[in-house]
Amino acid sequence: MNVFEAVKQSVTTQQAAEHFGIRVGRNGMCVCPFHTDKNPSMKVDRRFHCFGCQADGDVIDFVSRLEAVSPKEAALMLAQEFSIPYEDKEPSHSRSQRKPRQETPEQRFRRMERYCFRVLCDYRNLLRHWKRDYAPNTPDEDFHPLFVEALQKQDYVDYLLDVLFSPDMEERAAFIIDCGKEVSNLERRMAELAAGDTAGRRTDHARSTAAPER
Repeated sequence: MNVFEAVKQSVTTQQAAEHFGIRVGRNGMCVCPFHTDKNPSMKVDRRFHCFGCQADGDVIDFVSRLEAVSPKEAALMLAQEFSIPYEDKEPSHSRSQRKPRQETPEQRFRRMERYCFRVLCDYRNLLRHWKRDYAPNTPDEDFHPLFVEALQKQDYVDYLLDVLFSPDMEERAAFIIDCGKEVSNLERRMAELAAGDTAGRRTDHARSTAAPER
């Protein structure tokens, strides 16, 4: 089985999309990465189809367009990422002489776009939860710090996401250059908060299951 057949049988477009950082809803819909799309208009399962720009194809077509590489490079990339075995008919001496594929500026830009989009969407979801879960129950109750953060940051994050969806390539590139470090700091902070929540749940569980003293 060659690499094209092996990949198509082993990986769905939805799996590939999620692997490359695209958030897919339970209904298989996601924001189309091939045009300015604020609302999910692409359906991904084994294949993909966008109801907005009409992009359509299989998993190899999807990654080829997403990463701006040839179909062969996309198939090889998927085989490597998902550890898919396939029959390689290329002579061994040709493989040894092949230079490693370097990431092009366009590929790096698209990767950074997807990274910023994923982190900002995750943070926006957290802000929404904090605004709901930590809202004061009475007028005299002190504001929780996370509730305050949600009030202060939600509009700003929505603005950043609007910039990422801008049709102006230069504006998006400037955003990635200027805000890349800020987005990385956000991802780190969310990871620390998640780790703290996990540790707290483990402590509470240990206390609840501890044997009573005699």
